[in-house]
Amino acid sequence: MGAADLTIASVSALDVGDIKSLYPALRRRVGGGPALYTDAPGGTQVPAPVIQAMVEYLEVSNANEDGAFATSEETGRIVAEARVAAADLLGCGPDEIVFGANMTTLAFALSRVIARELRDGDEVVVTRLDHDANVAPWLAAAEDSGATVRWVDVTTPECDLDLESLDAAIGERTRVVAFTLASNAVGTISRAHEVVARARAAGAVVVADAVHYAPHRLLDVRALDVDFLFCSPYKFFGPHMGIMYGTRALLEKWRPYKVRPASDAVPSSWETGTKSHEALAGLVACVDYLAGLAGAGGDQRQRIEASMAAIERHESALARRFLAGLERVGDVELFGVRDLDAPERRTPTFAVRVPGVVPAEAAARLGSRGIFVWDGNYYALALMERLGLEESGGAVRIGFCHYHDDGDVDRVLDALAELTGAAP
Repeated sequence: MGAADLTIASVSALDVGDIKSLYPALRRRVGGGPALYTDAPGGTQVPAPVIQAMVEYLEVSNANEDGAFATSEETGRIVAEARVAAADLLGCGPDEIVFGANMTTLAFALSRVIARELRDGDEVVVTRLDHDANVAPWLAAAEDSGATVRWVDVTTPECDLDLESLDAAIGERTRVVAFTLASNAVGTISRAHEVVARARAAGAVVVADAVHYAPHRLLDVRALDVDFLFCSPYKFFGPHMGIMYGTRALLEKWRPYKVRPASDAVPSSWETGTKSHEALAGLVACVDYLAGLAGAGGDQRQRIEASMAAIERHESALARRFLAGLERVGDVELFGVRDLDAPERRTPTFAVRVPGVVPAEAAARLGSRGIFVWDGNYYALALMERLGLEESGGAVRIGFCHYHDDGDVDRVLDALAELTGAAP
């Protein structure tokens, strides 16, 4: 798609200066200074190669699939390339990739199919750590089928899954276990293998939400041993759309809801309506961008592995810097893992409360300084209720990613210090 001239030069570690130069949004200024996009958990910014690929598709190849003419054939190739790119990212086969409008839409579609398989007295397990897009669909499936919902609690203040509660929730009637790989609200990384092992022992279908995990860690659905997994490219530097991985066996076994003329072939039979072809062109460029970050050799999957390892190292350093800096910021309350020596337990996403300042006001004051953050519950409703924060406005969420550097972290810390009155 003409993006080769925009890729990062080969480096063994991330060159954040070069990376920043690829993001047009990062040139925006607010109040005379550069905008700081620490709203990354709600949606990352998009690099120029992805934007260029989407524009080029719309300018040159815009058409629907399966037509006997050039632009339709080009669109078909883009769809096929996007399946391969998504499969390389997730570590699966292209025939196990389903595209949709967003993760929430895909989750409701899957839950509707699974509801057909549930019976009165069956049990569905969800967690209080999850975004509601991986909770509400299963509550609806249980309601429609007569199944019972079992909840997995979290520990506090780390906001990790409570394994004793997990053991109590899973039993011989468990049919579905839905959980998140990482909390979009507080950044905690779940102990996925513990969850999957218990679900497998019960013979349950395992559904993982990787939306928040995907921009921060390597995904490998085979190693995770999950049946279904969701992610959203707009959370990892791509366009607004959703991706669902499903094991080939279950995609073929179950009957998705679809219009009658649609193909019965997997995986397209699971995709309702016309896909966003320009978004798929952007997805191809997005995965290519990620694969090139570390400048490694090998096939695309190997290059992705190297890039995600570099991202993890970089972001772990940012997380440690932020956590250490909170010590000088005053009486800011942090929800989630605070251990400086355990970066593997969290992403660089932080939920905080500033004493005496409601989250919405704190977010507005930071926004006026050009620091973009979210406030509220970010659809992690069950977690905010569990922490007792929902009725008082939730928390302020600050999220970093690979296009941030130490100076960005320090700028946020300085602004928090001013909010608390701890600044010199």
